[in-house]
Amino acid sequence: MPVVLGVAFGVSFLVPATPAAAHNELTGSNPRDGARVASAPARVELRFLAKPSPTTTKITITGPDNVVAGGTPAFDGSRVRVPFKPAAAGLYIVGYQLASSDGHPVKGEVRFTLTTGTAADPSASPSAAASAGPTGSPSAVGVPSAGPASATPGSSTASTVPAASEQSDSGGRWWIWALGGLLLLAALATGLVFRRRRGAQ
Repeated sequence: MPVVLGVAFGVSFLVPATPAAAHNELTGSNPRDGARVASAPARVELRFLAKPSPTTTKITITGPDNVVAGGTPAFDGSRVRVPFKPAAAGLYIVGYQLASSDGHPVKGEVRFTLTTGTAADPSASPSAAASAGPTGSPSAVGVPSAGPASATPGSSTASTVPAASEQSDSGGRWWIWALGGLLLLAALATGLVFRRRRGAQ
């Protein structure tokens, strides 16, 4: 009886393993997913759990601006190698799609970043490049300079107006201060007279 139970227990572990073994999946890549590489590899390699079929396997490599950067894949057992033709520095996406022996489709992608090369600049336009000077900066032809000679008579007149206004204002306010002083003196005199009258009483 214990022998029968042991055999049944072992079979229960082996039965679900059959469909799992038939299901293919990615086990590794070169470059690895999320890697940052300074030197572009000659090819991209994908490693799978089981041998993929060349007739049902599709692998694409796209770079910046959706530029195709891959060639015809070469199959070597469970490994697939795709020629890599980099266009510029930036993010590259390796997409794969294949069918397992159990008929289940397997698809996914591997991403890596190429840090060398000429980075794509979608904001640059041919007209802007044509107007650039020898050092790469836009040419200043036709643009007036903002030097000291650009000042006009009107601007110098406008700069002297506030000074004249301040002088006239300060000259017109002297009588206000004089009147205030007189009122203060009158108040003090009135206070003294009032105190003397109260002292006399």
